[in-house]
Amino acid sequence: MKIELSGHYGYRRIVKTLAPMVATMIVISTYSVVDGLVVSNFVGNTAFAAMNLIWPVLSMIAAFGQMIGAGGSALVSKTLGEGNPVRAREIFSMLIRVSLVFGVLVALLLIASMEHVVLALGSDGAMLPYAVSYGRIVALALPFYIVQMAFQSFYMTAELPQLGTLSSIVCGLLNVGLDLLFVAVFGWGLEGAAIATAVSLAFGGLFPLCWFSSRRNRSTLRFVRSGRDIPSLVKTCSNGVSEYVGNISLNIVGICYNLQLMKYVGENGVSAYGIIMYIAFIFAAVFMGYNMGISQIIAFNYGAGNRKELTSLLHKSLVLVAAGGVAMTLVSEISARAVCGFFVSSDPGLHGFVTRAVRIYMLSFLLCGFNMFASAWFTALNNGTVSAVSAFARTLVFELGAVFLLPVLLGIDGIWLSVSVAEVFACIMSAILILSFRKRYGY
Repeated sequence: MKIELSGHYGYRRIVKTLAPMVATMIVISTYSVVDGLVVSNFVGNTAFAAMNLIWPVLSMIAAFGQMIGAGGSALVSKTLGEGNPVRAREIFSMLIRVSLVFGVLVALLLIASMEHVVLALGSDGAMLPYAVSYGRIVALALPFYIVQMAFQSFYMTAELPQLGTLSSIVCGLLNVGLDLLFVAVFGWGLEGAAIATAVSLAFGGLFPLCWFSSRRNRSTLRFVRSGRDIPSLVKTCSNGVSEYVGNISLNIVGICYNLQLMKYVGENGVSAYGIIMYIAFIFAAVFMGYNMGISQIIAFNYGAGNRKELTSLLHKSLVLVAAGGVAMTLVSEISARAVCGFFVSSDPGLHGFVTRAVRIYMLSFLLCGFNMFASAWFTALNNGTVSAVSAFARTLVFELGAVFLLPVLLGIDGIWLSVSVAEVFACIMSAILILSFRKRYGY
């Protein structure tokens, strides 16, 4: 089933159109969650903590694909809105090639330096071999992971979001099946979980490469010959840099959380933060999927000069994001104890500690969606500078400052409360930015 970027979008059409994108991102967010569930129950807490220590680095590198996807799809959608599909295909093809080359080069570098990276993250003697082994295996699939992240936005631009959902569901099922087979049945430990993740990530990248190269592809986008296009690459990176900065900043903050938790709590603190991140990743995936999809519609209407529809999309998005934030916060507060039990049911003390942490941390989702949408809004309008400032301030300024200051004042609870405090300041800034640019963009 194809969708169209043009035409008026009411609430029902927005939800129906973007549901596949949201589902896709939720499935992708479960990759590390499945590993965590299997490892924590079949391997042990040390391996679980080691996996959570190295994952932010892998995610940070994969964010390059998110930058290419967000910035590139906005540029391609704008080009399509201007009535130039040939040019749009050339830009699309060039960007995917760049993503692959970047992935191969960085993967080789990371594999060679993995032990130094893990030591720099504060790993102790027990976690070191686990983290190095897991990191090197998953790094083999990084080129495909980067491509997969890029295609999550391009599926929508090609008006085929359901194809992205199908691919992600297959990847998720593959990851679950191989995790259980390699770890629970074969007893391969953390290495088995890493292999399962690497295989599923490889499939997620290879599938769209094959599809958009095949004759069965009848979408607007397909691979064509294209030369070097430095201006379009620079425009893509500058436009999508907010997503890259946001993801990198989030992972840098995650590393700082781990350092603070190792200082104040120890290994159990890192495990607790890992569980919180699993829940937060799934919830944030709802907003990410929505933003990836709505950005293409916004960019198309911006390119077509339809200012009335831009205003409508802004107002409806704010309502939907608010409703989603309230719903997810309520769900997390009610189900925190039960969800945490899947990871730490055998340790009552750690279970209670993690449950309290989850309930404090998840209050941030009341405002998180507004700030994520504000950044995506300016990316869709091809204003990467404002989008990057928004993403940078939200994480590296507000949250990083809070995670070092609040524990001094409030102890461990200050660490969990840091993100909520940061979201309040970021929300104020987001509102100011959206209001300040109303006349320029006519919404």
